Amino acid sequence: MSKRSADISTASMADISFLLLTFFLLTSSINTDLGITRKLPPPPDPLAPIPEVKTRNVMKVLVNKSDRLLVQGIEIDISQLRSTAKEFLSNPTNKQDLPEMEEKTINNLGTVKVSKGIISLKNDRGTSYDMYIQVQNELTAAVNELRDELSRQRYGVKFKDLTNSDYIDAVSKAVPVAISEAEPENIGGTK
Repeated sequence: MSKRSADISTASMADISFLLLTFFLLTSSINTDLGITRKLPPPPDPLAPIPEVKTRNVMKVLVNKSDRLLVQGIEIDISQLRSTAKEFLSNPTNKQDLPEMEEKTINNLGTVKVSKGIISLKNDRGTSYDMYIQVQNELTAAVNELRDELSRQRYGVKFKDLTNSDYIDAVSKAVPVAISEAEPENIGGTK
């Protein structure tokens, strides 16, 4: 009497493995670093005159090699940067040391006050990447919160929830991203 073989047929294992691999490739996503999403302005016309900007319209933000943050020459903590930038850009009490506000007529918003404020950011070459990203995040968050406030006031929803492109464009014009970033230097010496 012959013995029966106890082996399991593996002929279809390759097909199943291939199907599983295909399934995971199609359904999984790979996390990628997105970086800072910012649209750069077009290159300036070399023949255009350099616009004059009043001192009160510029908020100077410096980050040194030790990751210390100076705003208008005063050291502050990173947790204060967002509120400081918001107050600077919105100038809610019309202070003389904060930026001028200009009345503009914008489609779908009417006449609104638009800040002439510019945030000038300068980093030391020794600034850590973490601090650089934190500063960028706080400045971007300040602009986004101002846009959210205007969007809620006029359209009843947050800026990111707006679906009408005309409304998005109007709020973007009323609260522009006015962040100027200079080439890093050795502000505080080399690290």
